[in-house]
Amino acid sequence: MHLGIMQPYFMPYIGYLQLMNAVDKFVVYDDVNYINKGWINRNRILVNGQAYLFTIPLQDASQNKLINEIVLSKDPKWRGKFLKTLEQAYKKAPFYFSAFAVTEKIINLDAEKVSDWICSSLWVLRDYLGMQVKIVPSSSIYQNTHLKAQERILDICKQENASHYINPIGGTELYDKNIFEQADIQLSFIKSKSIEYPQFKNEFVPWLSIIDIMMFNDVTTIQGFLNEYELV
Repeated sequence: MHLGIMQPYFMPYIGYLQLMNAVDKFVVYDDVNYINKGWINRNRILVNGQAYLFTIPLQDASQNKLINEIVLSKDPKWRGKFLKTLEQAYKKAPFYFSAFAVTEKIINLDAEKVSDWICSSLWVLRDYLGMQVKIVPSSSIYQNTHLKAQERILDICKQENASHYINPIGGTELYDKNIFEQADIQLSFIKSKSIEYPQFKNEFVPWLSIIDIMMFNDVTTIQGFLNEYELV
């Protein structure tokens, strides 16, 4: 069984979804500390030909709290404002209507905690893109918060009887292939290939949110993008 583990990211970039697509089970790592100014509740879209950073508002977010303890803003106005920003930025994009419908469904998901909301959003994206991966939150299963870093990841792999653990390429300094091999688990790192597509008539801006990719590409094309990686 191929396993991937990542913190919950809202409407993530294509590399995150490539990892989801490369594994049989994807663990949303939501019982670790929240990171201020990380990618949990922030991402980038295209506005007037430039990368625009948006932030989903949270209530009393702190690095002293676990991700699954943090709740979304109680002010409902942010949802409408975000959708209005998308409309203004992308209404002339070729796949605006289908992409907007998916994003609107996600924005209006009924959840209090940001981790539950993002888990649900990943289920919606999985179904829209035809992925077969099973998605589970770490807080609901493993009961191993007393472990740290590589030791905890390895414990999740063992609990899942994983034969192959795949991690984003940024983790090459954090994980030791020899330690995983001793547990009969293959360790690989996923490295995204360069992906380009027309963004109106602008110079291409890479690594934006999946929202941008959905606005400019149909599902079949995106499914092709999901396989544009190599394992190292």
